[in-house]
Amino acid sequence: MSFKCGIVGLPNVGKSTLFNALTNSNKAQAANFPFCTIDPNIGVVAVPDQRLENLAKISQSKKIINTSISFVDIAGLVKGASKGEGLGNKFLSHIREVDAIIHMIRCFDSSDIQNVNPNVDPVRDLEIIETEMMLADLESIQKRLEKNNKKNVDEEQLKILEKALDFINNDKDLSILYSEFNKKQLNQSGLLSLKPKIFVCNVDEKSVQKGNEYTKTFMDKYKSENTLIISADIENQINELDITEKKNYMEMIGLKKTGLDMLIQKGYKILELETYFTSGPEETRAWTIQKNCTAPKAAGEIHTDFEKGFIRAETVSYIDFISNGGWVNSKTNGKMRLEGKDYIVKDGDVLNFRFNT
Repeated sequence: MSFKCGIVGLPNVGKSTLFNALTNSNKAQAANFPFCTIDPNIGVVAVPDQRLENLAKISQSKKIINTSISFVDIAGLVKGASKGEGLGNKFLSHIREVDAIIHMIRCFDSSDIQNVNPNVDPVRDLEIIETEMMLADLESIQKRLEKNNKKNVDEEQLKILEKALDFINNDKDLSILYSEFNKKQLNQSGLLSLKPKIFVCNVDEKSVQKGNEYTKTFMDKYKSENTLIISADIENQINELDITEKKNYMEMIGLKKTGLDMLIQKGYKILELETYFTSGPEETRAWTIQKNCTAPKAAGEIHTDFEKGFIRAETVSYIDFISNGGWVNSKTNGKMRLEGKDYIVKDGDVLNFRFNT
């Protein structure tokens, strides 16, 4: 499975610049006027993982196949979007299609880049976007709970929608619903306000290490757990350099990880994702799965027939596979295990599936 992150925010906060940097492309038009992005741009990016290279060397694989992440550059939202202001509901619908939301927030001063508001205020800007998404949810819930539509909604979804309606009307935190309903059911509700969120404070070069007064104000309110400080301009510059130049430049400005690496790491965490590997002479490949995924479900990521006809999984941890030099020695040294249908796959497992055709 691949996961999809939508980059949202007010106009001119750096969404398209970040998208181009993350995807190493110029797909998204980045211009100094509101709504320069109309149709959403989509870029698929390989997830970097040094473990793949190490496994491939041992297995002498002909190919290496990374798992991937998709980024979607969604047009800038403005106050009143839920009622059609700016580019309106069309773009709120694009947010419904993503697994997680990257909130891009302006945390820099610039007389050269237009600001749709009179001053820089990251807390206010986020509240505008969150309010519009909540209003869109409110309209969606009310329509689905109308008498004519209600009969098409199953009982569990009705409970979620009714509870969400109550929370929105009484200004309660919708995230509390995660303690009352399971994640899968909440995802099926399609509510924008329930989507996992990453906050990206877009700063200038001098603020990329320690942030600035704007990032401090923002994190005082929204904490730092799901907040990243990134300079979209710097990320663009990094992408134009070769490996050696990139390393030297990042050391010079005190940057330990690229924005892409930080977003992938955070995305995996908030979406509760893990990686397992298959490795042999033909290819070494990474596969993305949900945490607590059973072996048959993991096999199903390769092909549905693997899940249906699952017999067992030959399993070696990444560390054991590397230290024992591959499948043969791992088996000889007792590091390969045979796991059945109830086995919960762990991050870094190297698996070989046996199944009935």
